[in-house]
Amino acid sequence: MMQTTRRELLTGVGLVGLAAAMPSWATGLADPGPADAEAQALLSTLAEDLLADSPEYALSLGLDRGARAALHGRFMDRSAAGDHARSARCTARLAQLRKVGRARLSPSIALDLDTAETAYALAEEGWRTMPVGANAVLDANVSYRNTPYIVTQLGGAYSDLPDLLENKHDVAGAADADAYLSRLESFAAALDGETGRIHGDAAKGAIPPVLVIDITAGQLKGIRGTPVADWAIVKSFGEKCARAGLPASYVQRAATLCTDKVSSALDRQIAAFADVRGHASEIPGVWQRPHGDDYYGWLVKAGTTTNATPDEIHALGLAQNKAINAEIDTLLKGQGLTQGSVGERLTALSKRPDLVFSNDDAGRDKLLAYLNGRIADVRTRLPRAFGNLVKGNLIIKRVPPAIQDGAPNGYAGPGSMDGSQPGIYYINLKSTETWPRYSLPTLCYHEGIPGHVWQGEYSYRLPLIRSLLAFNAYSEGWALYAEQLAGELGVYDDDPLGRIGYLQSMNFRACRLVVDTGVHAKRWTFDQALEWFQQATGMPRGQLTSELQRYCAMPGQACGYKMGHNEINRLRDKAKAALGSRYDLKAYDDVVVQTGNVPLTLLERVVDGYIASAKG
Repeated sequence: MMQTTRRELLTGVGLVGLAAAMPSWATGLADPGPADAEAQALLSTLAEDLLADSPEYALSLGLDRGARAALHGRFMDRSAAGDHARSARCTARLAQLRKVGRARLSPSIALDLDTAETAYALAEEGWRTMPVGANAVLDANVSYRNTPYIVTQLGGAYSDLPDLLENKHDVAGAADADAYLSRLESFAAALDGETGRIHGDAAKGAIPPVLVIDITAGQLKGIRGTPVADWAIVKSFGEKCARAGLPASYVQRAATLCTDKVSSALDRQIAAFADVRGHASEIPGVWQRPHGDDYYGWLVKAGTTTNATPDEIHALGLAQNKAINAEIDTLLKGQGLTQGSVGERLTALSKRPDLVFSNDDAGRDKLLAYLNGRIADVRTRLPRAFGNLVKGNLIIKRVPPAIQDGAPNGYAGPGSMDGSQPGIYYINLKSTETWPRYSLPTLCYHEGIPGHVWQGEYSYRLPLIRSLLAFNAYSEGWALYAEQLAGELGVYDDDPLGRIGYLQSMNFRACRLVVDTGVHAKRWTFDQALEWFQQATGMPRGQLTSELQRYCAMPGQACGYKMGHNEINRLRDKAKAALGSRYDLKAYDDVVVQTGNVPLTLLERVVDGYIASAKG
């Protein structure tokens, strides 16, 4: 197996300067002793396992080359047999991780090992507790997407793989084009693998609610109803081949594969959803499925990396909603908005014509230009918050219309490790009325900079295993902290409506704690949850409907955002109290973001190490 050490990865991406700037307890860059070397060898082996299991992420990172060239022409095995193989490998690797003694390890290697053990233990528990759907903890491409339903409006081969083929698979010559064609065949196999699991899971009672089936089937039918020649994976491939000087026969072969294999696999998946729909429930809560309460308990644990119960999370969300709305109330009154509840006043504000972009292509172009302006502005402020800065390689795109009905309102991820592929921040522009102008800045800071794309680039400076493992509560908590940080850097000083939008965003995440647990643990109906959601946030009903549909498809994930944000702020307060005048915002932010993605249970250990080092 290829072994990738921290030093090799840093050298490969030209970032040794960062390592030199970090304290020794945080880097672990000294020559490893025998114990460290043994642990690093195991972690490198695990990293290669994860890449082999997820060629999708190897493609995203630009790592499906050289010694990993075998990954360049395929995708993950999404069949039941493939899932069982990953489960068995997880159990075996967890046993190996638990055998490694920690006493003689350097602090950073111990943290790497404990991070991996936590991930593998969480995944192993998931396969035991929820032997249906998607256990994504070790899926480096979509580690947040744990759900009892293998295909939903939020993801599956039908939506994941075309995006990767169009946006990540470059064609520099014939070898890349041949790999692309091989991946089209793998795409068809992935669809069929998931279709088999739709039937298998249904036999165990893990049938998505009717609303999830209908949205997902609608998206599948929309793709299937589009002529193959107009599919982006065919058209963009033709453009790539033309730029590479390759003959038109390549795109003809791609069209044939899509017609003969991919289309047929889509038909079989559409038929599978039609078959299980007759047995589906209108009730959206996972509690209604066999073993649903157990499933939800693990999903909340995976989503938050805490042991908080659904009842505790629900109560916390209610309390934070009340506190944030009190602050919003004061700001609304400052704008002369005094009549009605906070939610009613926010709803009225969101409909002001001067705050909404026109719902046409011209309006969408202006909206995208506005987003790019917010990103450009915040870049100028970041040296006040970080001692070591990454590039923040980023482009902003609208969600492809073919999947916009079921896609989240916004999402993003970093680009390739070598910087050749930028991170992409997607915004759903099905209707511009979803996005009053004051709500947009905070979305930029969350998804782009200094949020997901920014944080992801720091993870590339870590050992490969740490770049591959991600934890929902840390990554989403960081993104919320990024929203807060932008405000602390003054982005709203001359934009009071923008600050209202920021607080509304924070309130929205607090309300997720209430709504997710309400639907899946407290047995709220969809309409009951939607009504509470709108009254509590004042956000557009269409946007909240889409959000609530998302929670029905992926229970527990929405709880990670505010739980992670709360913990990062709790630890910041702890550092301030412990260090007094020695506390430095840039040093704290550097520590949290450069530590990389860790479970919340380990983050405090890192901050405690920073506090001890800063005290001297």
